[in-house]
Amino acid sequence: MSIPLEAFILDHLRARLPGSADPVEVARAFQAATQPESADPEAWHRHLSAVRRAAVRLAGERRLEILRKGKPVPPEAARGVIRLRMLPEPAPDETTAEGEA
Repeated sequence: MSIPLEAFILDHLRARLPGSADPVEVARAFQAATQPESADPEAWHRHLSAVRRAAVRLAGERRLEILRKGKPVPPEAARGVIRLRMLPEPAPDETTAEGEA
């Protein structure tokens, strides 16, 4: 079964709302979902770089955000220890709401 990595990341983060996820956690879950029969407990390592690259792409598209020390950072600053989370839902536009009333 082939699961697109970017879709898997977004689904994994949606399931964790309102929390965040470590790329290692995502890589382990992706490994378990795509190759559950693997006998190698460290097989997830081969997915870690791909998870981080995909997260940077998704952050650049404003589909998730990357956190360092609990604060959002731009995708190009995604170095070292990071976490991933879905972007908060946009607040309703108050001017539109007032104009409709």
